[in-house]
Amino acid sequence: MIDIEDLGMSAPAGPAVPEGDAGWQPLPRRARTLFMLAGAVGPLIPAAITLAAGGMVLLHLPRVLAAAALGWLLFLLFSVWLGHKKYRYTHWLLDDDGFALRRGRLWRSETRVPGSRVQHIDIRRGPLERRFGLSTLVIHTAGSRQSAVTVQGLDADDAERLRDHLAQRVEHDDDES
Repeated sequence: MIDIEDLGMSAPAGPAVPEGDAGWQPLPRRARTLFMLAGAVGPLIPAAITLAAGGMVLLHLPRVLAAAALGWLLFLLFSVWLGHKKYRYTHWLLDDDGFALRRGRLWRSETRVPGSRVQHIDIRRGPLERRFGLSTLVIHTAGSRQSAVTVQGLDADDAERLRDHLAQRVEHDDDES
C-alpha cells in the first residue's frame, strides 16, 4: 500500500474511517460545507419559484401557504442533511494497484481504477471549490462503461499530488509497453 505521507500528504482531519478500513482517506472537513451547500441549492431554486407563484395564488389562504413553506423548509433541511451524509461516507484509497473511491453507507458503492486503466487525469475547480481550497479530481479510464471517476471535495494540494502520482504511473506503464 502507498503511504500518503510518502506523497507529501497528511491524513485529512475529516470524519473517522471505520475500523478495518486501513488506508482509506476521508475528505477534508471544509468539504462538508460544500457538500451541504450543494444539497441546499437543488431544492432552493424550485422552492423559491413555487412559493413565489403559490404565494400570489394562495395569498388569501395563509395556512395553506404556511404549510407549503414549512414543507419546502423541511425538504431543504433534509437535502442539507443528505449532503452532510454524502460527505461523511465518501473515502478514497491510493494503493499499489491503483485508486479506489468508496461512497455511501446504506447503498455503498466502491469503484476501483487499476493504474493500468488510467488514460489521463483532470482537476476541476469551480468558484466555491476555489473559495474552500478544494478540487475535483477526474480520472479518465480505458473502457466505455463509466469511463471516468470523479472525486469531489479533495484538498487542492492533495488532488494535484494524486494527479501527479497517477500520471507518473501512467507514464511508467507506457514506458514498459
